[in-house]
Amino acid sequence: MFIVVSLEGSSGNELLRDPNQERRPNVWSKLVHRFSLGLLYLTFAFVLLGPPVAHAQATRTWVSGVGDDVNPCSRTAPCKTFAGAISKTAAGGEINCLDPGGYGTVTITKSISILCSGTLGSVLASATNGININDSASGSPGTVVVYLEGLDIEGAGTTPGLSGIRFTSGASLHVKNVTIRDFTTSPAHGISFAPTASAKLIVENTTISNTGTGAAGAAIVVNPGSGAAAIAMISNSHLHRGTFGVAGDSSGGAAGINIVVRDTVANGFTNTAFLTTGNNIGMLVNGSAATASGTGLVANGGSTIRVGSSVIVGNGTSVSGNVLSFWDNRINGNNVDAIPGPVPGGSH
Repeated sequence: MFIVVSLEGSSGNELLRDPNQERRPNVWSKLVHRFSLGLLYLTFAFVLLGPPVAHAQATRTWVSGVGDDVNPCSRTAPCKTFAGAISKTAAGGEINCLDPGGYGTVTITKSISILCSGTLGSVLASATNGININDSASGSPGTVVVYLEGLDIEGAGTTPGLSGIRFTSGASLHVKNVTIRDFTTSPAHGISFAPTASAKLIVENTTISNTGTGAAGAAIVVNPGSGAAAIAMISNSHLHRGTFGVAGDSSGGAAGINIVVRDTVANGFTNTAFLTTGNNIGMLVNGSAATASGTGLVANGGSTIRVGSSVIVGNGTSVSGNVLSFWDNRINGNNVDAIPGPVPGGSH
């Protein structure tokens, strides 16, 4: 029998090919296949086990008494504490309280607002400061702007708290509708405003009670560092019980301190309701009351307090030092009713 083989389209080499060659494994193809599978497995392993993908910080975050700090701090998955939320909040953003809760102490190093009006954000600060503001270790120290609103800061505990709010570095601090009490472990301040560079403090509608220890501590103390200047505005606030009420102190070498107090009551301070001590300090007290304290107003050293439309009643001594009056105050019922001299130029 003859077998006819067509040579058309074929080469001589094809005629010589071993017919079993097609069945032999292609070693190169298997190597490529195995390499591809290995690369695929490595990719999956990186995705599953590799470092987590970084998430952008939110402009607004939320805390809740039933939250959890592992959450993203969104409204539907809130955090548990201010400290947990602040790390997930962008600079210039805000933390809101969904419901009443104890949200813990916190250190603030960037511009931020903590706003709990309409509910209550509580901070318990036994043996420590309630809220610290300090941007000195940031890339631009002395620039942060902080707003605190609707907070209850409590220092009670086996060892009472140090200061309710302590500000040491930043541009400005705004405190509104805040209650601070029971900070009686040295330095024992309600608000300690001690910036190392020039800064501003605004306090509105705030109640501070039971501060100070022995001869030290104030409801609000303004005490800038060397070469720094401070401006403070305190309004519509109630300060009760302690050593000093509002104190301006330049003993740290401040370049200047200016404090305005209006529509504010300082009552029941063992030493002084309104005090300035040192040089380069001016305080204006207007439409306010200094009552039931050791001395109503004291201006020591090269400082000056000007007082107008105010009540100075029921103190050991009404005023002492360089206190000047606009001649429209009510000074009566003090053990010593010292009458301040007139403001140069009088009342206009």
